Amino acid sequence: MRTIYFALSLFLTTFSLKAQINESLSSEERAYLFHIVKKSPILNNNFGRYFDYQGPEIRFHNGSLNYDSIELLIINKPEVLIIRKEEIAKSAKGLIAEAANKMAIWELNKTLLAKRSTPGNLGQYKNEYATFEELLMQKLPSTALKMKDDQMQPHPKLQNVMNPSLSFDDKYAQLQALRFLSIDDQLTTLNAINFAINSYVQTRSLEIYKTLGGKADKFQNLLVAAGDGSGTSGLLEEREKNEKGKWNKGLPKAIGLFPYQLIKESSEVKKKTIEKIEPLRYTTSDFKTVGENRHTNLHFDVWGYNSAAQTTVVIEKDGLSYHLFGSGETRFLSPDSAFSSGATFQSRINDLEFNKIAKIHESIFGKHGFDYWIEYYEKKKDQTELKIEKREKEYSDLGYSPITTSSKASRKVKKSKRQAIKSGSGSFNGTPTTKSNRSTRKKLQNTIVGLYEQFDGYKRRIAEYKLQKEEAIDLMAIYQRKLDKDKEAFGLNWATFEEKDGIYIFQDSSTFDIRTQEFQFKPSDKVEDFEIRLLAIPQSSLSKSADEVMLHINLIDAIPHYDARVNLALDDVFASDKWELPGNLFSQKDSVSMHVFFEGLLDKKVNFNMIARGQGIGKWNGTQTVKDYSPKELNRYPSEGKMDSTFTRLRKSEVFIDIDRDITLEINSFTDPIASNLTVSNETIKSIMTKYNLSKNDILSGYRTATILKAMKEEINVLAGNYLSREDAKLVIDRFNKKWAKTKILVGRVSLKQSAFK
Repeated sequence: MRTIYFALSLFLTTFSLKAQINESLSSEERAYLFHIVKKSPILNNNFGRYFDYQGPEIRFHNGSLNYDSIELLIINKPEVLIIRKEEIAKSAKGLIAEAANKMAIWELNKTLLAKRSTPGNLGQYKNEYATFEELLMQKLPSTALKMKDDQMQPHPKLQNVMNPSLSFDDKYAQLQALRFLSIDDQLTTLNAINFAINSYVQTRSLEIYKTLGGKADKFQNLLVAAGDGSGTSGLLEEREKNEKGKWNKGLPKAIGLFPYQLIKESSEVKKKTIEKIEPLRYTTSDFKTVGENRHTNLHFDVWGYNSAAQTTVVIEKDGLSYHLFGSGETRFLSPDSAFSSGATFQSRINDLEFNKIAKIHESIFGKHGFDYWIEYYEKKKDQTELKIEKREKEYSDLGYSPITTSSKASRKVKKSKRQAIKSGSGSFNGTPTTKSNRSTRKKLQNTIVGLYEQFDGYKRRIAEYKLQKEEAIDLMAIYQRKLDKDKEAFGLNWATFEEKDGIYIFQDSSTFDIRTQEFQFKPSDKVEDFEIRLLAIPQSSLSKSADEVMLHINLIDAIPHYDARVNLALDDVFASDKWELPGNLFSQKDSVSMHVFFEGLLDKKVNFNMIARGQGIGKWNGTQTVKDYSPKELNRYPSEGKMDSTFTRLRKSEVFIDIDRDITLEINSFTDPIASNLTVSNETIKSIMTKYNLSKNDILSGYRTATILKAMKEEINVLAGNYLSREDAKLVIDRFNKKWAKTKILVGRVSLKQSAFK
């Protein structure tokens, strides 16, 4: 389905300037906020329309708006910008927080640059730097402080380290030049700067978030970076890429304002121990869900996006991992891991497991691996050892054999005799044949020596192969530890999901909205631990070099329907056992929302749903009133009385109009648990009560919902005529009335026509 996005008509300009943002932001801050919203497509698409610029359009020669010039105009003429925070507040919380975060980063960047360029005259940034310095002083080691004007302050040379334009490597090089800091002090100093940055940005983001109308009981804002610290091409410009890969001039520079998680590493170089501070290649940040049956709303904003390496974020709770991946074209995250080209974390794992480790495993245990040759030469050695033993026995046996003399001529004597006769010498003196086994013994000696040489050769080969095997096993163990660590970081138990129009629904009902980049855990009354890991993609499976990725994470609590364009809470408006409304549903403050609603109805491609429920007895779940599926009716109110909050919050009706991919109008009515004295004379209703085991409170809530439905039809028909042209009003009224006529009221397990409640 389609994302609903409509342009407000000119009637908005007639609204009072009371809709402006309050004066907690200066004209410069308001102008810059307008700039970043308009230059960030995700922000502009969601609530850019509520930054109502009424000044002249200033354009470049190519026709595009010149926001730099418009920004200056707004600074000089603040009245040309109306910021409708009441409507912005109904937008996705994470996106409001993203705008606030960018504002806070911009402000801190300006503050730190001012301190470096004019340390004695901070002007408008004096208070901001004082706040930052106070945070910094909380964590700095004593060696990084210096007395000035009878007061301890950060050492002046630290200003070079806090340059927001520096990469981590450059920042660390600056720090190493400060000889008065040990390696431990350097690490503490870097962590102190990181603490000050995140603390400042969180506090300031929350202030701006509330200024924009945002509401939150829980608010966490975190900047985090992963990689080797050398810097990223995507961060070396004072602007950010949009989802189409184009540069957005004017957005805040943040290369030095995204903290790395750091460790101290030791290595041996020429028998000397070298210590160095290293940024983690993948980071772990710990969080807690908000509990109280509220949504834990997480928003992600990727900075320093590298299209050649897939941004990877892992959320893990209770051993279940939810994965978010950057696409090949945009910096937006999605559970869809498809990546057209470049490096992914999975590809690095696969190379390590199925290439590097597999090859070593094959070299050890394969068909002709080390084990094969060790076994082969062990057999050869054993066979040779047996031959040696046999030959040595033969040799030993020859030593115990007697020397014998035989009267029978030997072959040699016989041959000598034949030669003598043949030569005609006629003389031949035959001698007895004596057997001393000398030649046999000599041959055995030579054989035994040769066998020992073979035996020693086999032993050497076995030792060589065993050594190579041992080295290979050690290397494989190193690779396996890295693989296990990488797999653990990547997540061992992946959550499955289904996708519908950009909404990803995971197996446990957690969701991710690709349009707003928001992940929500299913509401629960429990507070649970979870962690978020940011993975930098190494250049190869064994490389320590990994291009930077920087992430803004925001956590906010959210109640259901917090972003409903219309959210009417009718608290205890009905008299006891009655269903007459005391007044109108809508007022002037709902004008903008109703206009947006009408614009949605004019688009026939957008689905329109209407839901009406008589919920019967309600219960409080810690956040809102919900239907009590196991109600216990009371005969009378306890001593606290009818007006006690535990009862009044249950006697409510509510109307929501959610405008997102679809338009959904929802009406709910609840009663408290006191038994109703409602008189039911309608025989149809009586029959239904008996058949479906419905209480009078169930029926009473149905009557109240029917009343709201009737009033809504009447008011919508009038308001459409007031806000729209006659032609558009007719289209809206016809579409609304057709849906209204088909809408039934759900009471218990049965859906009843509206006519049943007349």
